[in-house]
Parts: sequence; structure tokens; C-alpha cells
Amino acid sequence: MSRDIRGPNEKLGTVLALAGISNAGLARRVNDLGAQRGLTLRYDKTSVARWVSKGMVPQGAAPHLIAAAIAGKLGRPVPLHEIGLADADPAPEVGLAFPRDVGAAVRSATELYRLDLAGRRGGGGIWQSLAGSFSVSAYATPASRWLISPADSSVAREAPDLREVRDGNGATGKDGAPNADTAPQHVGHSDVTKLREAAEDARRWDSKYGGGDWRSSMVPECLRVDAAPLLLASYSDEVGRALFGATSELTRLAGWMAFDTGQQEAAQRYYIQALRLARAAADVPLGGYVLASMSLQATYRGFADEGVDLAQAALERNRGLATARTMSFFRLVEARAQAKANEARACEVALKAAEGWLERSREGDPDPSWLDFYSYERFAADAAECYRDLRLPRQVRRFTEQALSRPTEEYVRSHGLRLVVSAVAELESGNLDAACAAGTRAVEVAGRISSARTTEYVRDLLHRLEPYGDEPRVVELRERARPLLVAPA
Repeated sequence: MSRDIRGPNEKLGTVLALAGISNAGLARRVNDLGAQRGLTLRYDKTSVARWVSKGMVPQGAAPHLIAAAIAGKLGRPVPLHEIGLADADPAPEVGLAFPRDVGAAVRSATELYRLDLAGRRGGGGIWQSLAGSFSVSAYATPASRWLISPADSSVAREAPDLREVRDGNGATGKDGAPNADTAPQHVGHSDVTKLREAAEDARRWDSKYGGGDWRSSMVPECLRVDAAPLLLASYSDEVGRALFGATSELTRLAGWMAFDTGQQEAAQRYYIQALRLARAAADVPLGGYVLASMSLQATYRGFADEGVDLAQAALERNRGLATARTMSFFRLVEARAQAKANEARACEVALKAAEGWLERSREGDPDPSWLDFYSYERFAADAAECYRDLRLPRQVRRFTEQALSRPTEEYVRSHGLRLVVSAVAELESGNLDAACAAGTRAVEVAGRISSARTTEYVRDLLHRLEPYGDEPRVVELRERARPLLVAPA
């Protein structure tokens, strides 16, 4: 369906010309993006001609998919108003802002939490129809503002009397204030402790079952139901810093889980808000951790140079602040990006520095709880991926053996990813039997978790095995992997 607006949509026509997208090309891109979100769309070049020449506005998610398709070609976010579709069904570019003001930052984050829940329950919202696909340029302003000022001067908040501002539905009042019956008037340390415990539980579930597991998917619900009312209540500067830190951890986790399930647009918005909350918390290492997560996403999406920049931003602000183990992880993330950029020397330097920092770490160091996962085995696993990207199979095998030396039920997803990397190394070394054996174990692990990223690793392995497609071992592995590849991520 579509509805008319007055006259031709000259804005859309102009941007399409700028992007070099034909009518048929745009229709194809929109249909493909819709399919990725579970939508069946059948637009063609005639549909696009009507949007441009007659000013017809498609309904539902289509305007936002149009913006996403054009953004993917231009390499930057494309707001609806730029293409003359701002008066379509409202879905603001929620979560992309990095406000300077703390109050505005609270509103930006809580707006994201509310809309995300609508998306999960209703099949729309941020998961399907928000404007703009993943665009690495959206990280430029958040990273620069965080580098300039990684901490706010004060975050104390005095909320209005909730009994006076409560609206007729008993939900929220002025300034988005929470329900007076359910939200505390003043936040205390015990409230923050509950959020931190929720974050620790979520990290364990995510590592063991993947970002798509139903237990992991409770994180957005926790942000909306538990964290948002606290952010909108009253708190001292001391409690507020702790509250922002705990909420930043949960928000980064929501982003990581979205990333793991292939929801790149949602992950990007969560990461931006997590970085802004870390700034309000005056927690520079946590902000660096969020930047490292942004770097991994940018690198995974093919923007290795930007991934290097984001990792180096995390490093630069944390010199003299973060623990040795934390600095090691940041250098490791930089190495991942350098490898993807095919900068072998820079990757080696970063890996050596990461290993050096890790060797300097000691039991009893005040490492943050969110870094519990990082061990020498994790360092070896990422080093193996670096050498895989640099096409050095001997080094991949060496580090993969170390990474797999102590498999644990606590980090099931990581174990599965390491097995795939091991299989690739064996294949590139000419050991087809060993590659298929490791691949079979990886498929078994991948079948126990809900992780689109792990599935994508398996898919890549099968692609590499295509030249050996008639080999019985490869045929068997492909059959074992078939249920995994056809199942919803």
C-alpha cells in the first residue's frame, strides 16, 4: 500500500541520482532488506517511479528500508526528511544521538529502550523498520565527543514528584517520568547492585547460549522495566555515576547480543547509547570497552580502517587508567582490525603489545567484572583469527591449539568459533580430514546455541570447502550443517 503526497518527490529523485541507484536497483535493494527482516516485498521499478514522480509514500517499514538501501550505497545515514519521506509512519532515528547534556542523554537512552520492546513484540520497531542501516560514520561523533570529554561534570538529578506528573494511563508523565506506583523516588546503591547482578547473569547466558537465546533476550526488557525508571528518578552524583555505569554495561550487552544475532542496526544504536552512559558514569575503561565493541563490529562489517581508529581511541584515553589486562584486550581488538586491513606489521606490533600487557597482569589487579572472560586462551583465539585474515595457516594452527587447550562449558560460543577457525587453518594447510573433523565439532557446538555469528562462521567454512564438494567427508559435513543453516538465527 501507499498514499499520496502533493507533487513529485524531488528530494528522493535527487538523492537517488546522487547515489547512482536506478529505479530497478532501489526496488531490488528494498526487497532484499525486507527479506532480511522477514518481510515479503515485491516492489519493482514502476513502484519506485511512482514514489518519485507521483509522490506516493509506501506504508509500513518501506520508507525506512528505502533510507537504509540508499544509506548503504552512500556510506552514511540517510534521514527520512532528506528523501522526502519524513511524514511516513513515524520511526525516529532513535539511539543515534550522542547528546552533550546529561538530561538529553537520559531521554535518548530511555527512548531506545521503549522502542526496542515494541519491535520485539510487534515485529516492527528498531528490529525491522528504523531508518538507516549500519553506517560506520555514525560512530564518528560519539567517538570524538568521548575523546574530547570522557566524563560529565555532574549527573545528580532531582526528578519531579511522580504523583503529580503521572498521566491518565498510569505509565509516564512529564519528561518521560516513570509510573509513580512502580518507580523509586530516590535511587540507592541497592538498586544499582540489582542492575549489575542482571548484567553478570546476562553475560554468562550470552557466552553459554548465544545472543539469540531467550534468556539473553531479556536484557532489553530489563533496560526498559528496571533501568529506565531508575534513570528518570532522583539520585545523588555518587549514586548516579554508579547507576549510569551499570546501565551502560547492560546497554553494551544488548548491543553485543544484537550484533551476535545479526541485528547490526540495533547493535549500533545500543553501542552509541552505552558509550554516552559510560561518559556520564565517568568510567573511562568502560567507555573504552564500548569503543572496542564498536571496533569489532566495524571490522566485522568490513570497515577495518575505522575499526583501527575506534580501538586506538579506546587505548589513547585509557593510558595510565586501565589495568594491564584491560589494555591488553584493547590492543588485541586493534590487532583484529589491523589484520582485516591487511596491515601485517601493525598487527604483529599490536599482538606483541597485547601479549606483553597480559603477561604484566597479576592476580589481585582491580580488573573490571566485565573483563572476566579475557584469558590467555581468548588472546590465542583472537590471534589465530588475525593470522587467518593474514593467510598464515601455520600461525593459525599454533594459536588455535593454545586456544582450544582448555575447552569450557562456560564459553560455548567461543569454543565453537575457535573450532571453525581451526578447521580453516587445517584446510589451508592441505589437511582435509582434520578440517572436516574440526568442522563437524563446530557444527555440533553451533547447534546448541543461538548465534547468527557462529552460523556465519560455519557458512564461511562450507564455502571454503566447495572445491572439495564431492568428497564424502565434505558431503557429510554439509549434511550435518544443513539444519543449522536453514534454521532461523
